[in-house]
Amino acid sequence: MTDIRFAGRGDKNELENGNVFQPKFDADGLIACVVTDADDSTVLMVGYMNAEALARTIKTGEAWYWSRSRQEYWKKGGTSGQVQQVVELLTDCDQDALVMKVRVAGNGATCHVGYRSCFYRRIVSGEDGRVGLEQAGGERVYDPKDVYGG
Repeated sequence: MTDIRFAGRGDKNELENGNVFQPKFDADGLIACVVTDADDSTVLMVGYMNAEALARTIKTGEAWYWSRSRQEYWKKGGTSGQVQQVVELLTDCDQDALVMKVRVAGNGATCHVGYRSCFYRRIVSGEDGRVGLEQAGGERVYDPKDVYGG
């Protein structure tokens, strides 16, 4: 548990123009965090943080998240070596979303299926009205079986 505490929510002017960080967590106690590459701005992933994960991230300079599926904290790269070193952490005007610029250690991948970015497919609409997915470019950086087994 960290010793970092966040301020309570202030008025609209304080939120939008002040210099006190007053994050707004949703009903589940989470705030969305868009993660980008600090050097080329590629969107790498979207994660969720609760107050403790956000505090750990700020204190350590490495990305921590709350896993909604596992209901536990996870340090990105703790198993794979793909640790996200925080370069800059930004909040939006009403402080209910974050953008985190990172540099990824190890092989540089962020996606658990082996791609650099979790956004490796684009949504396409066919002439028949069906909506599908296609590769958006980029090859897998690694085979997840080599890291996680299976």
